[in-house]
Amino acid sequence: MAETKSAGFSRRALLGAFAATTVAAAPTFSKAAGFLRGGGDIRRIRMYSGRTGERLDMIYWIDGDYIKDAVREVNYFMRDWRTDQIKSIDLRTIDIMAASHNLLDVSEPYMLLSGYRSPQTNAMLRSRSRGVAKNSLHMKGQAADLRLASRSVSQMARAAQACRAGGVGKYSRSNFVHMDCGIVRSWGG
Repeated sequence: MAETKSAGFSRRALLGAFAATTVAAAPTFSKAAGFLRGGGDIRRIRMYSGRTGERLDMIYWIDGDYIKDAVREVNYFMRDWRTDQIKSIDLRTIDIMAASHNLLDVSEPYMLLSGYRSPQTNAMLRSRSRGVAKNSLHMKGQAADLRLASRSVSQMARAAQACRAGGVGKYSRSNFVHMDCGIVRSWGG
């Protein structure tokens, strides 16, 4: 994704400078209500992709407002890497991911295995595995499959379930957790 430059500063550099000055002062659990407890006054998402080699460390929400440019970068990062198609990721899913990450108290970024999936990609994966839903929430930009090296699938699933905000699937054999903003439910082992 191209960076917009003005007056010698890139948008990413300005957001990074702002993040560096605000994250240190950000309370982790203050003013967090309902399922977003752990989200804090500042919401940050950290991920990397083993498929594309890309990394993302982004403050995307400050004091009740989503940062449009940051959300746009999250959408790009979570695109279907097979087709390069981008879909807006449901903000509730990003919030669940960020709140779960805060509850786990780790600095390690998530490894994103799957974010948005085009219908073509979902059909291809479905033909290879019984574990892929025909009407997957990935195709709506409402789900993510995530991994952390420093936390077990069970620990990650418990943190996501504590948000009481969507679906949580444990895939212990494949070492990842599915998080979505659909109805509250859980599955897997």
